Amino acid sequence: MSWARWGSWIAGIAALLGAAGVALAAAAAHGGGHPSLPTAANFLILHGAGALALVASSRGAAAPRAYVLAATLMVLGVMLFSGDLTARAMVGDRLFPFAAPTGGALLICAWLVGGVAGFVGAFARRG
Repeated sequence: MSWARWGSWIAGIAALLGAAGVALAAAAAHGGGHPSLPTAANFLILHGAGALALVASSRGAAAPRAYVLAATLMVLGVMLFSGDLTARAMVGDRLFPFAAPTGGALLICAWLVGGVAGFVGAFARRG
């Protein structure tokens, strides 16, 4: 599968994560639920949009694979992080041990890889 096609898949998933974040925010607002639900919702919305931006940035970039890799890490990371927070709030148990910290670490890596991709592009485009 090409990187462009993979990026399209990641963009679709990222958009669904954003929608899930809005739904989770509504549930948290109307249900008076667990205090971690708004955090999970905000992370889904923010990182869903971030992953979409990374995929969009990959088109015509000097390092398109790095942008798509960053978006992939972001999608995986936010699924683990927000999924674990939501599971704890709604089910009373975690996804698996260290799911949230693993997701958080993937999110940090995603932002760093995206930053490196941006700098590669900045240095590659002379003139």
